[in-house]
Amino acid sequence: MTQTPAFDKPKVELHVHLDGAIKPETILYYGRKRGIALPASTAKELQDFIGMDKPLSLPGFLAKFDYYMPAIAGCREAIKRIAYEFVEMKAKEGVVYVEVRYSPHLLANSKVEPISWHQAETRLPYLEGASLTVGMVQAAETQDPKRRGGRARWGPPGPPMTWLLPFQEAVRSNIHRTVHAGEVGSAEVVRAAVDTLKAQRLGHGYHTVEDEALYKRLRQENMHFEVCPWSSYLTGAWKPDTQHAVVRFKNDRANYSLNTDDPLIFKSTLDTDYQMTKRDMGFTEEEFKRLNINAAKSSFLPEGEKRELLDLLYHAYGMPPSAAAGTFPSELLGARLARLSVGLRARCPPFLSWVAPRMCDDSLGTSPWLVAASH
Repeated sequence: MTQTPAFDKPKVELHVHLDGAIKPETILYYGRKRGIALPASTAKELQDFIGMDKPLSLPGFLAKFDYYMPAIAGCREAIKRIAYEFVEMKAKEGVVYVEVRYSPHLLANSKVEPISWHQAETRLPYLEGASLTVGMVQAAETQDPKRRGGRARWGPPGPPMTWLLPFQEAVRSNIHRTVHAGEVGSAEVVRAAVDTLKAQRLGHGYHTVEDEALYKRLRQENMHFEVCPWSSYLTGAWKPDTQHAVVRFKNDRANYSLNTDDPLIFKSTLDTDYQMTKRDMGFTEEEFKRLNINAAKSSFLPEGEKRELLDLLYHAYGMPPSAAAGTFPSELLGARLARLSVGLRARCPPFLSWVAPRMCDDSLGTSPWLVAASH
């Protein structure tokens, strides 16, 4: 019997990784086609092998990518296909706008040191394709040997220089910035993400609440927290015998969104996170409306397109256009009608062309998004 959705209205998602949102069938197909051994022979077996049913540590979760990414990395056809299928997946979940993050540096598997997933170097041209109304968030990379799948960890005294320089250039070039911080790391990591990397949004950010002064300041600045409840349970970022930070965000009417993070590994859809917060944390339909409006306002869309998305949400929610979703400057009100059409646009700013030269096309302009991971 099909479960009734916890929130059967248009949704916005801001934190999901392309390499963690691949269909098992697609992994199997390219594993066989490219002659790459996989730990299972059927989609169900592969999903069960990769997927998580109980909490692991964050490093244990990140190790999952080693099992299947060799089948995808370095294959232009495979990357185009997973992007197409991702858009179809999100459309079926009722998502009208999504920002998906990816690492061209690692997906291309070219000119990478060290080579990702222990493969031979591959020569992959830049991605071509039709326009995509889904936001593509490009990952900043580091040569940290602890990195897995483009997600490295750092703590005090701050981010490595290999991240600092690209983010300084991003600020100068008016490129939007989101940073994983405070997932398992301390509030000091969050402070470094905001003050040093100049993050405009925070991926996870749960441990911010441990520093009341910092939390109060970020609320006053209307910082957006990209919350991934089910992910936080399975990665051990949240302990079930404690109150989840998202409950504090809800009670304080903070600016946050609900997101899947890596649905392949977590065997989830966006409804999983909505069901969890509704069933276990007292979330209501009105709160779901509020958080989605704030997600739209905090998106990295151009202001005109933001207004279109916000108009769509207000209409779908039966709310007047002047409805407030927390404290947000009126001049920034906006959103976008995001048609989830199939296609892929990979845009690389000139200063990041060294990251993945074969996936950058300067004629496509400057990428408006940059993401880093500190956890």
